[in-house]
Amino acid sequence: MQSGAIAFSCCQQSIFKRTRHDLLTLGNLSNSGKSFHLSRAIFSKPRTLNRLYLVSSFSPVEPEKNGGRRIVLVKAASVPESVGGGFPLPAKETSQTLVLGSLFGLWYLLNILFNIYNKQVLKVYPFPITMTSFQLAVGCLLILFMWITGLYRRPKINSSQLMTILPLAMIHTLGNLFTNLSLGKVAVSFTHTVKALEPFFTVVLSAMFLGEFPALAVVASLVPIVGGVALASMTEVSFNWAGFWSAMASNLANQSRNVLSKKLMANKEECLDNINLFSIITIMSFFFMIPVTIFTEGIKFTPAYLQSSGLNVQEVCIRSLLAAFCFHTYQQISYMILEMVSPVTHSVGNCVKRVVVIVSTVLFFRTPVSPMNSLGTGVALAGVFLYSRLKRLKPKPEAKAA
Repeated sequence: MQSGAIAFSCCQQSIFKRTRHDLLTLGNLSNSGKSFHLSRAIFSKPRTLNRLYLVSSFSPVEPEKNGGRRIVLVKAASVPESVGGGFPLPAKETSQTLVLGSLFGLWYLLNILFNIYNKQVLKVYPFPITMTSFQLAVGCLLILFMWITGLYRRPKINSSQLMTILPLAMIHTLGNLFTNLSLGKVAVSFTHTVKALEPFFTVVLSAMFLGEFPALAVVASLVPIVGGVALASMTEVSFNWAGFWSAMASNLANQSRNVLSKKLMANKEECLDNINLFSIITIMSFFFMIPVTIFTEGIKFTPAYLQSSGLNVQEVCIRSLLAAFCFHTYQQISYMILEMVSPVTHSVGNCVKRVVVIVSTVLFFRTPVSPMNSLGTGVALAGVFLYSRLKRLKPKPEAKAA
């Protein structure tokens, strides 16, 4: 048994003679075919830390002998000075961390602004179906701009993929619609407290349609979530059943979309990335909403109608546009983050985002919150965080018998 053997793949067939500054000395090497046993490595000079040393495999050559020790000297390949002393990895990791942190900050900020602007509009313009259509329309324009200008590559999609995405788009439409219905009826903080029940729907739907049954600890983490939402609901000043059930329906729709996405898209040979998948779903959702809006609320977003209702046309339009922009952009950023981190990390970030949104909107709208209501919200969010952490723990595979 040859423990600690390191095989160096070959691309160069020679041993270079030693020079003063650009050589790496490998001590206590024994030649065994084309593999070598490495016990320690020494840089000949401290200033050679700005070199990248490459070792090649070669035909057995008798190394130089020095004091009874066999020494192999290999030529150093220089790397650009800009990499920072030969250690580029920490700088790269720092850059990635800064980018990821910035994306998380934008995700939270845009989500807060969306909820504030959207609630301000829905207070004076109580047509959540029309607002949902408008937000999807703005999203479509941003997507087309992104594709036309080349900011993001346009996907090549066939009819088979469209038929697979169709049910996802329908459920996505319902999720956005029910969220706006809830925001129009109750306080923003209460809507997001109820939406903290998403893990409960995830567990139930995954068990029903995917056959995935969670560990007992994960199931136990659902207890504080359900209990906290129940306590917050009983003590919520703005509570009404329409707002509550709309938020619950939004949970059901959003988690059904996630489960169906996992079930339907897993076996596709040509899968779309998350951003383009979301873009196509957004466009399809807009076309679904057009007839729904016309038949339920009619065409009531014209300047003439807004003026006849005594509203400030400019103010309503600007805030609606800002809400729609924030709505689409924060979801795009959410998918960008999902491509950079694991689903569990994304879930934890989403939990923190919900806390930030609840606190921010309570302070902005000066929503009356009782101590029991705060306790219920806190318990529910703590349960969501616990659930996210427990999902990270996977059972270790059993060791096979020798």
